[in-house]
Amino acid sequence: MNKMKIMKFGGTSVGSPDRMRSIIPLISGEEKKIVVLSAMAGTTNSLVEISELLSEGKTEEALARNDALRTKYNKVTDDLYETNPFRKSVHEIIDSHFDFIRDFAFAPFTRQNEKAILAQGELISTSLFYNLLREMNIRSVLLPALKFMRIDKDGEPDIFYITENIRRELDLHSDENIIITQGYICRNAYGEVDNLKRGGSDFTASLLGAAVNASEIQIWTDINGFHNNDPRFVGNTKVIREISFDEAAELAYFGAKILHPSSVNPAREKNIPVRLKNTMEPADEGTLITSNCILQDYKAVAAKDGISALRIKSYRMLMAYGFLRKVFEIFEAYKTPIDMITTSEVSVSITIDNPQYLDQIAHDLKELGSVEVERDLSIVCIVGDFRTERTGSAPEIFEALNTIPLKMISYGGSPYSLSLLIDTKNKVSALNLLNKHLFNQ
Repeated sequence: MNKMKIMKFGGTSVGSPDRMRSIIPLISGEEKKIVVLSAMAGTTNSLVEISELLSEGKTEEALARNDALRTKYNKVTDDLYETNPFRKSVHEIIDSHFDFIRDFAFAPFTRQNEKAILAQGELISTSLFYNLLREMNIRSVLLPALKFMRIDKDGEPDIFYITENIRRELDLHSDENIIITQGYICRNAYGEVDNLKRGGSDFTASLLGAAVNASEIQIWTDINGFHNNDPRFVGNTKVIREISFDEAAELAYFGAKILHPSSVNPAREKNIPVRLKNTMEPADEGTLITSNCILQDYKAVAAKDGISALRIKSYRMLMAYGFLRKVFEIFEAYKTPIDMITTSEVSVSITIDNPQYLDQIAHDLKELGSVEVERDLSIVCIVGDFRTERTGSAPEIFEALNTIPLKMISYGGSPYSLSLLIDTKNKVSALNLLNKHLFNQ
């Protein structure tokens, strides 16, 4: 199989007729490429609202939201196409999708119904774009992701299935240079429509890149790549031009919104470069993520909200073995991952970002000792050179944050990062103080 490029365009990149048209020059050329599209910006949120209203039995309100979204897409269709035959054809496609959603109002609503509704955003955006190319006489193929993207019973990608099926589908279209498909959506182990969760279009792109051994995976958004701090809260941030897979994974996991955390691993395992680009400024080189690591004291800062902390204190820990195993088994029972952990002789502190089973976990942990629960916390992650053999690698961090109460510190688990737990109310101040002390900005 000839080398291909994967190009994923996010919701803002396909968020209007003008934005869709601006993508076309970017995907032109002789190199074979798979173009992965998200739903148009705001669509998935609207579909979530419709699903929630249907699940609550608020049928009339759900139908009104559905009709409003249908009207929005009909306007997009009128603006996107130049000719009436294409407008008419795509209006019929739009109606079929929203009629499909409407039908769920007249039957018992299930979790599976919600998954089917959420899939409509990507199905519509790819239909719009494919038909735009057709109207412009640009050859392409619309290849449904539901033919090759699948997750297993644990909700993890079925790598073998994806690889075998995407390669088979591509062999059927070996003469085509532009393959359009959906991000985010997939089938589950039972063949039902499912998804890779929020931000999953990045994950789709990376999985496909690994499956076809792509030359490069490009993630196109509305920002020029990884910044050294969060530009939503901090002024004068700078783009990081090169970063390693390990550093990118830390930043993505701990709050850098430009990249889905899971999307780093498939590319890293196959050593496929990932480039983050801005559709609004396509000439900008963006951020290149590779296996190369250019060490510097402090490279970037990111923050992750929605964190809860549990502190378990028990004198049974003292000189005991097996205690932590019992703690971890409780989190495993509720399938809840742990972000940070610190221990002392008689206590252990743990943070999680999924509070779904927080009360049940806290209840079960009380069998082992006293438990304190704290909510509304944030993890601030500083990425840089934190190799344990170095000296003096962190004084600026603690000097910067000497007015911010620190709840936990995680150091030594990774040579690339140091993480701190703080109250969310202090997050913006912490990010700005770190910007000033670490980057002189």
